[in-house]
Amino acid sequence: AARMFLRLLSDIQWRAAHPKWRRMTSSQRSTSTTAEPHPVSLPAQAQVVICGGGIMGTSVAYHLSKMGWKDIVLLEQGRLAAGTTRFCAGIVSTARPVSIELKMAHYSNKLYQQLEQETGVQTGYMKTGSISLAQTQDRLISLKRIASSLNVMGIPCEIISPKKVLQLHPLINIHDLVGAMYVPEDALVSSANVSLALATAASRNGVQIHERTCVSHVTIQKGRVTGVETDRGRIQCEYFVNCAGQWAYELGHSGEQPVHIPLHACEHFYLLTHPLKEPLSSSLPTIVDPDGRIYIRNWQGGILSGGFEKNPKPLFTEGRNQLEIQNLQEDWDHFGPLLGALLRRMPGLEALQIMQLVNCPESFTPDMRCIMGESPTARGYFVLAGMNSAGISYGGGAGKYLAEWIVNGYPSENVWPLDLKRFGTLQSSRTFLRHRVMEVMPLMCDLKVPRWDFQTGRQLRTSPLYDRLDAQGARWMEKHGFERVKYFVPPGSDLLDLDHSKTFYKPDWFDIVGSEVKCCKEAVCVIDMSSFTKFEISSTGDQALESLQYLFSNDLDVPVGHVVHTGMLNEKGGYENDCSIARLSKRSFFMISPTDQQVHCWTWLKNRLPDDSNLVLEDVTWKYTALNLIGPRAVDVLSELSYAPMTAEHFPSLFCKEMSVGYANGIRVMSITHTGEPGFVLYIPIEYALHVYNEVMNMGQKYGIRNAGYYALRSLRIEKFFAFWGQDLDAFTTPMECGREFQVKLDKGMEFLGQEALWEQKQNGVYKRFTMFILEDHDTDMDLWPWWGEPIFRNGRYVGKTTSSAYSYTLERHVCLGFVHHFDEKTGEELVVTTDFINQGEYEIDIAGQRFQAKAKLYPFSSLFTQRRRKDEVELSGYQRE
Repeated sequence: AARMFLRLLSDIQWRAAHPKWRRMTSSQRSTSTTAEPHPVSLPAQAQVVICGGGIMGTSVAYHLSKMGWKDIVLLEQGRLAAGTTRFCAGIVSTARPVSIELKMAHYSNKLYQQLEQETGVQTGYMKTGSISLAQTQDRLISLKRIASSLNVMGIPCEIISPKKVLQLHPLINIHDLVGAMYVPEDALVSSANVSLALATAASRNGVQIHERTCVSHVTIQKGRVTGVETDRGRIQCEYFVNCAGQWAYELGHSGEQPVHIPLHACEHFYLLTHPLKEPLSSSLPTIVDPDGRIYIRNWQGGILSGGFEKNPKPLFTEGRNQLEIQNLQEDWDHFGPLLGALLRRMPGLEALQIMQLVNCPESFTPDMRCIMGESPTARGYFVLAGMNSAGISYGGGAGKYLAEWIVNGYPSENVWPLDLKRFGTLQSSRTFLRHRVMEVMPLMCDLKVPRWDFQTGRQLRTSPLYDRLDAQGARWMEKHGFERVKYFVPPGSDLLDLDHSKTFYKPDWFDIVGSEVKCCKEAVCVIDMSSFTKFEISSTGDQALESLQYLFSNDLDVPVGHVVHTGMLNEKGGYENDCSIARLSKRSFFMISPTDQQVHCWTWLKNRLPDDSNLVLEDVTWKYTALNLIGPRAVDVLSELSYAPMTAEHFPSLFCKEMSVGYANGIRVMSITHTGEPGFVLYIPIEYALHVYNEVMNMGQKYGIRNAGYYALRSLRIEKFFAFWGQDLDAFTTPMECGREFQVKLDKGMEFLGQEALWEQKQNGVYKRFTMFILEDHDTDMDLWPWWGEPIFRNGRYVGKTTSSAYSYTLERHVCLGFVHHFDEKTGEELVVTTDFINQGEYEIDIAGQRFQAKAKLYPFSSLFTQRRRKDEVELSGYQRE
């Protein structure tokens, strides 16, 4: 009854706010069993059609209309805000570990705060604050890390004692707490009313909103959206936005050309109680108890409490649909553990009368991050879905960024962690999604220490060497569905301890990785790097060269057999990709990119290469196994296997040549290692992979060869000051900002994408600078480790964040990489960052609230490079991407 009252109240407020809308939709809201015709027909065409009238769809419509776009139609199959939005708990929380999600939530909070005044629709906004509880020291450390990020963004936040928790919320049992995080500006809202308020504002700005209209499929011609088919007719459009929530997957697959949107629904439970004898104050802070797996907020004098159980119940795997979400069946046995946690946290509730147990579907994604962006297969098809139970927190910010993306071609922040193109078709298997979301939902509360890995959906993409490496003690992680080795456990080690090593401190694999690094520097190691994305671009004439010269910043018109490291830049000069390209012949090129670039890079190239049948782009990732031979003895191993001289005189740095290795022909050998150490990468046709690996290992025995993994490679590249794309480099970072001017040929004789922006930076300076930090007063054995995302302070003032870090076994210090900004002390305006500004500062790195002194460097230690080469070759040959 209470829920129906809220729904009725929302409808009344909506009608009162917009009389014109009331007249248009009165027949649709009729309770008569006789279907009445729609009073207003659909337009024949529109610039943008949005499917979904929940918080996401209305937010996109609101922000598009705010940016001046008026020709917009929003379609909802039922009633506005009648899907997952209707059942949302209404908690607006900014305490997010991922930077872009934190920014989205912060913007949402500010938007909702002023929305009622803007629209006249009551949103129920109440700034209550939130308290995240910690039952363990590790949980408290994770909260301290989040608190550091919130504070430097100007969001009030503090770590508080259990006694302070009791002062803020007298009903909370604090006996098992070690601390908590208090965010005083977090809020509560009525999610449905926020959605209606956004729709009201959008409608006033010209957006047409049609309820009771089902989208059957989107029409796509020549790779571009052309229209939308509905049960009320067709609408021609340039852009389509899929905000269909849990139905986004089915809608994406409804057309002849599927758009893969990997999400899956699970049942989500929360209970509502009658008011307490002394009704709870509406200003009491929301409680989040991740170790108890529950959240608690006040609700009309009683409480609303739900959580994320360890054994979630996925649903609609078969694609079952329903017009509007009805409350699913109660399941008190399933909710029992969460109810027990609630009663332990608030013992005074035992006599409280429960009104209802609500069970509604929530959509989850394979990596616990929401999905936004343009489809890689259909231009103009945008997606915003899969909120992982945080839709109201992200709704405002997510709608803003997607609207910017549609209008400007790019959002105002780096949203790569949320981009639809981070997934491929392999993550769209219903079986994979069902199994993965059963793991994801409990992880919403599980403690996530650095370097944790998903356990479901594994062994999906593997190298031909997987079984061989696994038998030798390989420990695996997954990247874009591809299994990659972290490190190799030596015989006799305690495997159980290593597999379950979860800590913010020195990890158990420290000595293992150290021995692999030592071997890379003194002998020779083999790392299977088959997961890297590999493309071939060829043409009958000069089309391939001319196209690549425009799309890449370096000069690719080099002699056959040479390898060029280059950026694939956007119009602003930012990195869309960081790659190496070998010229195989005058008309063909071999391109190596990061693992998670497979979909993004392919889409970027296909959308910008000329439509020419004589120009061919082929994804050959699956055709080649890549073995990286690192170390001073790599040259000896390869020389003996190929019966060819491999010294620098015969095989110079940044060179590519097809050779025989053992019995196998056609091995592409490149004199790069992605670490700055000497060595070679062998690109081997997969049918030869096992043979070549066996030959390399057998021949290398006398040179001390051993297997190594990506943790060793990470340590080597970071101590050399090399950047990863996707972690250090992104679409908002230019070569000028990260010391890679040598990868740019501004005078190569022809225009290239991003050239104008780079000229401007060269003349006017940059506003951030990629910098290396060596921690000086940090105890590796006793202190918390830096991982990434730690705030950087210069002379006591915040100037940026770390982007990656690792322990340098050579320097015997932790090394952090990150960007330094220069903010005006009075106005906060960004100023040009000069070399003097970097060198003249005193720096500290904040690790979970504790600051450590650090020395800043703009160039790597020359002593770390083991071979005397030209400076540019050293820098080039050592680039690294993940």
